[in-house]
Amino acid sequence: MIQNLIDFYHTTGFSQLNLPMLVMWGIAGVLLYLAIAKRFEPLLLVPIAFGAIIANLPTRGMITVEETTPGVYQSATFEIHTDVLETRVGEDGQVESQTLRVTEMHGGLYDFLSQGIKLELIPPLIFLGVGALTDFGPLIAMPRTLLLGAAAQAGLFLTFFSSSFLGFTSKQAASIAIIGGADGPTAIFLSNKLAPELLGAIAVAAYSYMSLVPLIQPPIMRLLTNHKERKIKMKSLREVSKLEKMIFAMIVMVLCVLLVPDATALIAMLMLGNFLRECGVTERLVKSAQNEIINVLTIFLGTSVGITMRAESFLAPATMKIILLGVVAFAVSTASGVLMAKVMNLITPKNPVNPLIGSAGVSAVPMAARVSHHEGQKYDPRNYLLMHAMGPNVAGVIGTAIAAGYFISVFSG
Repeated sequence: MIQNLIDFYHTTGFSQLNLPMLVMWGIAGVLLYLAIAKRFEPLLLVPIAFGAIIANLPTRGMITVEETTPGVYQSATFEIHTDVLETRVGEDGQVESQTLRVTEMHGGLYDFLSQGIKLELIPPLIFLGVGALTDFGPLIAMPRTLLLGAAAQAGLFLTFFSSSFLGFTSKQAASIAIIGGADGPTAIFLSNKLAPELLGAIAVAAYSYMSLVPLIQPPIMRLLTNHKERKIKMKSLREVSKLEKMIFAMIVMVLCVLLVPDATALIAMLMLGNFLRECGVTERLVKSAQNEIINVLTIFLGTSVGITMRAESFLAPATMKIILLGVVAFAVSTASGVLMAKVMNLITPKNPVNPLIGSAGVSAVPMAARVSHHEGQKYDPRNYLLMHAMGPNVAGVIGTAIAAGYFISVFSG
């Protein structure tokens, strides 16, 4: 009887539980608390945390992992076996086409869903939705905020050099550095090309810091500004016409693609989404991009990121380094934007910029802009910074995509 119970126990998943798995449950629990109780970007954190719990259960039929290098685990390539049903041969004897039938497929649910990431489909499609949701008007009305978005990229390049000194290759360092832009889709897009072995850790770090913007940025903003600067009221933005917005989207796309062709997939989808929004004749397409498309992709992307958080890989020293470097990159990017705003005020004191909007130069749209606005209202409830902060926020999205394209062009060879 006892032996039967022991045998039964070994057939269940309870026999495979271990302490690292329980630690990851605790980490996932913290993420769920921040998402549900604190409302820190729940659309991202809830799927990621749920996926992390699944990853640390003895599941079957979910995902196949393999140890590529000691201590580094990633999804295994699943297998598809086919039979040839029909072959069409041309007059020259060359095969023109074949009709195939899938006879057998090996892999779990997320082996297939994660192909949207590996084949670089999901990140650009997320950008389509972001473009459809974003108003570029504040950036057009106040072009100088481009400088704030550009300054916020300083964290990327500082972290790139820091990562190189810590033993990461140039490709890995570039992938880690992009975390500083707080742009999950771009981080996934870049690391999938340059350092796929670090994709899980980089994706988790990028999305975690995106979600934790309300926790990480305010202390840095307060440290670098004084009470008077936080109360600066900026001039009202002029109204930007739809024609201006459409021309802007087209010009930015053309210039960025000519400058960094490797960023085309991200920039083109971003500007397509925005052009659909502003042209005024594609309401159904805009609603689909803003709702159904981006919502479905967010579920798949979030859980796919979370399911990479297996204890044996997430708690590894290399992953801890990436998490640490990521927060340094993000902090430096935030500080650089704030400091650039202060420099701009020295140059143009008669038309000052509230330095709090400089922190919105990272790519977390529109969360970073909301944080700037809420932080400003703590010191003056009548000070409305949201639309002003959207300028550097949009500039940050474009800047991070360009930086990613630059890294790809330099290191993908």
